[in-house]
Amino acid sequence: MSIWSKHPKALPFLFFSEMWERFGYYLMIGVFTLYLKDVKDGFAMNEAESADLYGTFIALVFLTPFLGGLLADRYLGYKKSIVFGGVLMGIGYCMMGIHNLPMLYLAMTLVILGNGFFKPNISTLLGNVYSVPEHKHQKDEGYNIFYMGINVGAFICNFFGAALQIMLGWKWAFMAAGVGMFIGVLVFLYGSRHFKNFVQKKGVVPGDMPMWKIVMLILVPSVIAGVLGYLINGTTGSNNPGGNIFGSDSTDAFIFACIPVMFFYGNLYFKAQKDEKGPIAVMLAIFVVVILFWAVFKQNGSALNTWADRYTTRTVEGNTETVFNALKQSKSIVYKKDSVEKYDANFRLVRLDGKVQKEYDYPIYFRNEKKDKIPAEGKSISVWSTNLSQSINPGWVILLTPLVVAFFTWLRRKGKEPSTPSKIAFGLFISALSALVMFAAVKAGANGAEKVSVWWLISCYGVITIGELFLSPMGLSLVSKLSPPRITALMMGGWFLSTSIGNKLSGVLASMWDRYEDKTNFFLLNCGLLLGATLLMLTILKWSNRIIQEKNIN
Repeated sequence: MSIWSKHPKALPFLFFSEMWERFGYYLMIGVFTLYLKDVKDGFAMNEAESADLYGTFIALVFLTPFLGGLLADRYLGYKKSIVFGGVLMGIGYCMMGIHNLPMLYLAMTLVILGNGFFKPNISTLLGNVYSVPEHKHQKDEGYNIFYMGINVGAFICNFFGAALQIMLGWKWAFMAAGVGMFIGVLVFLYGSRHFKNFVQKKGVVPGDMPMWKIVMLILVPSVIAGVLGYLINGTTGSNNPGGNIFGSDSTDAFIFACIPVMFFYGNLYFKAQKDEKGPIAVMLAIFVVVILFWAVFKQNGSALNTWADRYTTRTVEGNTETVFNALKQSKSIVYKKDSVEKYDANFRLVRLDGKVQKEYDYPIYFRNEKKDKIPAEGKSISVWSTNLSQSINPGWVILLTPLVVAFFTWLRRKGKEPSTPSKIAFGLFISALSALVMFAAVKAGANGAEKVSVWWLISCYGVITIGELFLSPMGLSLVSKLSPPRITALMMGGWFLSTSIGNKLSGVLASMWDRYEDKTNFFLLNCGLLLGATLLMLTILKWSNRIIQEKNIN
């Protein structure tokens, strides 16, 4: 019997639309920082520059769904918003391959805006499809199937990205992301007859905050604060030559822009009715806690991508080499001994005045390769493409989701299932352990002096994926259940805001990579942040469980 047979006919179309959308997004994320740092065909950015831009980008990608969801709810409807957002993202991905910095920024802007219209509304539409009585009891299962679509797209995309980048260059990898997005839009349009009764806008209903008020109380103050943050100079020094407060102009602008928004959400608590104060307080506390989770988790496209690129043994030999070469998942690099000293201790090309001094014909891969693995002068080896490491996390999600769901089902039957806040606390603690795996990996490689096995990276992703499955779906579910109906959209926006801030902090943390001579301290910092978040969650656990029991939602 087909997996779709007992579900609404709209499910497979929404599943494959989201799968192709995530195919495009994660393909782009997998090559983004590698492209920025590429000296020959990219923008020759160093680690701090690329991580800062990456963090700002993914922060804004998760900030715009708040507005996109509100506009679809009240004015545009879901179908128009999803199609419009998908087309914007597809164009943006295709434009990223144009080697021009202003064009890159324009392309990023289109992706940021497009995601704001696409991401929240296709998820909302799925919920609407399951709102009818005959399918209401299947909603959780429907979302689980839908979530698998996300990770199938995220898993397969990097193999296409690797092949196209190796054969044709970065431009064609970005083009593939755009094509994937356009396929997702076409699938959505083709299946629209199955969800035509669920795409209408809700409109403005009594209790909704007027749009003008949202603009005046959130958007305008945020824009003003962001501009001020960008213009204000901080202290200067050897580690901060630009005179920024938080490390870069973009980080200053983002943090300042978030202050009015955070003030607005805090004010919701003080203006809430008595019976709403507890649930709102719980959600705000959880928003703060999960910021630290995303700050570490979202380093997959920055710091962990750097680890895969520079510190992980990626050599393929024998039959594996034959298969990888045939599928264009690996490339040959030639060893030239006389070029080794052209790179500094942080794996960067020698620079003058902040610019690349010269292009050197020496693959950085050999910089810390074990001596017995280095080929003879002029000989080559094959290495798998770095962005393939980005498929490890979605691969683990696909493997572990059924196990985690079965585990909680088993506990539920025995009457021992932990509360949602307890699951979040467990998720934070488990995620902290992933940083200790990388601590051990640094020790195994003598602090980067030698490359280490890819199994360290696979193990790290495996541990943090368990943490993700304990935390991410649980948090979103809790927000949907705890939110007072009149401000549900705003509180969902708060969840996206916390994700956005965490994403930006992930870039800030990754930009500090070069400052740590001992890389174990970098991962200890990550571990400490997650343990701190765990302790914070434990301090509010008893209180939050009581609020949830009073609401009778767990």
